[in-house]
Parts: sequence; C-alpha cells; structure tokens
Amino acid sequence: MRVITGTARGRKLIEPSNYDIRPTTGKVKESMFNIIQFQVPGSRVLDLFAGTGQLGIEALSRGAEEAVFVDSSPEAVRIVKENLKNTGFLDKSRVVRTDSIMYLKSGEKFDIIFMDPPYSADTLKMALNMAVRFDILKENGIIICESERKTELDDPENGRYSRREYVYGRVKLTLFTKNR
Repeated sequence: MRVITGTARGRKLIEPSNYDIRPTTGKVKESMFNIIQFQVPGSRVLDLFAGTGQLGIEALSRGAEEAVFVDSSPEAVRIVKENLKNTGFLDKSRVVRTDSIMYLKSGEKFDIIFMDPPYSADTLKMALNMAVRFDILKENGIIICESERKTELDDPENGRYSRREYVYGRVKLTLFTKNR
C-alpha cells in the first residue's frame, strides 16, 4: 500500500498485522481521487473510520490543507500516527481515538468526508445520517462512502444533497455532494 501521487508519492504505508482493518484497494483509491481531484487542494478533510489513514494521507499528499483522522481502535490510531510521521504530515493532522459515530456530534465542518467503516450497512447509514443531522459538511462539500456493492444508501432527508454511485467489482463508492 503506497501513496499514489503528490508530495508523498510512492511512500509505503504501514498495513495492519491482522484483518480487523480493511484498507481500500489501490484501484478504488485511485478512482476515488480521480473523481474528486479538483476538490482536494486546500480542503479540510475528515477520514472517519481511518484504519491506516491512507485516504486522508492521500488527500494531504494531493494538497489538502488539513486532515482529521478518527478511529476507535488503538491499533488503527497507532498505524495512522506512524503513517503520518513517515509521510511528513503530522503537522497538518489530528488523530482522534473515539467512536466515529459519536465524533460526528462535534459539529466541526469539513470539505471532504471519507466514510469507509468495516462493511456494515447499518454503521455506514448511521454515520451518513449523523453527518447530515449535525451539518458537518461545508457548502459544496463531498461525502464519499465506500461499501459493498449491494449496500443501498438512501439520500439524506433534507434534500440538499445530490448522489452519484461508482462500482468497482465488489466495491461501491457513493458520493454525496452538498448543494447550496
């Protein structure tokens, strides 16, 4: 697992020693960043259910201003911190060990939110609904949800979001864009 492009291009990221953390595949990550490439520079990013931190680190490498990494696993937090140190992004980051769903109540605003929980439709749906309920996405921001292909996510209830879906084998990316 490596950083694809940007200032940390080619840097190897530490992977978990067990399968409690499921990193996004290189193909899906590259496709995801091709879709959002123009929104990344200067953005404030939330890597929810951070795991290895690779999505937030990729965003930082491509010019994001700041990233917040949230995970409840002590191993994930350790891996994220080590990966940030190895890529030189500690000064542009904050790592928070807490329940990801509860973190959404903080009210902090973000331009890009990555949601890649362990594949559980309920967890993803709950996180998406909480993000909308607490209005943590900035105007014209993007929420990117990674799930199993079969997972169906409803449009947020307030009608201020548009949705696009992309399928890559068994993985689906669902993007919600906050419109004015």
